[in-house]
Amino acid sequence: MSTAAPAPARSLGSLALAVRDAATMLRRNLLHVRRYPSMTLNLLLTPVVLLLLFVYIFGDVMSTGIGGGGGDRSAYLAYLVPGILLLTIGGTTIGSAVSVSMDMTEGIIARFRTMAIHRGSILVGHVVGSVIQCMVSVICVGAVAVAIGFRSTDATAVEWLLAVGLLALVSLALTWIAVGMGLSSPTVEAASNNAMPLMVLPLLSSAFVPLDAMPGWFRPIAEYQPFTPAIETLRGLLLGTGIGHNGWLAVVWCLALAALGYVWSTSLFNRDPK
Repeated sequence: MSTAAPAPARSLGSLALAVRDAATMLRRNLLHVRRYPSMTLNLLLTPVVLLLLFVYIFGDVMSTGIGGGGGDRSAYLAYLVPGILLLTIGGTTIGSAVSVSMDMTEGIIARFRTMAIHRGSILVGHVVGSVIQCMVSVICVGAVAVAIGFRSTDATAVEWLLAVGLLALVSLALTWIAVGMGLSSPTVEAASNNAMPLMVLPLLSSAFVPLDAMPGWFRPIAEYQPFTPAIETLRGLLLGTGIGHNGWLAVVWCLALAALGYVWSTSLFNRDPK
């Protein structure tokens, strides 16, 4: 007489083990951040420096053009903050690529493969840990922005919730891409270099200058990339202005990048080691 457990029970048991292993891997990655904070602080310093530089050096001049008159830098600060927050996410995910590459090159992944660990939990731990780091970094940079005068008085509670959801979705999408970059890089240095577009692309978007103010040959580069619709959507949500078609464009970009990064990362991770 068979004593095998029913299929649903086995499935629930496997799911519970996968969740437990993913939680363990998440804790491991968060401990790494706490023990080695220098890289996170370096990546966080860049958006803060750019925020202060553009507000206090170029703010008065830029506000004249964006605000339609007057030299008050507050208009440019309000315009600038959404792009800086997206730049913060792009920079933070570079750390994810480096972390994954370190695990691959130092042999810990090979060790995990020999243990009774749910394979998917390793990547899930990296991804969830990176999203948490991105949101914490956004809070830190946002606090600096508020300290120097940024206010979001026209946004409703619903718009604030949507803004937080968009930031989390962008973090998830870029993290999966960063994980794929880390898995495909032969060295840690290569992973850091390969992930640099995640921080460079926001600089080539509408983060600092409106699309209408860009030269004609450059405008398509800034317009037809994933960061611009996300920045314009976040700007509209935080400032309580319209977002037009940018909202669904941002969501489509994020879902497409997340799916691409997931397929790419899992296919690289599941390959037999050479």
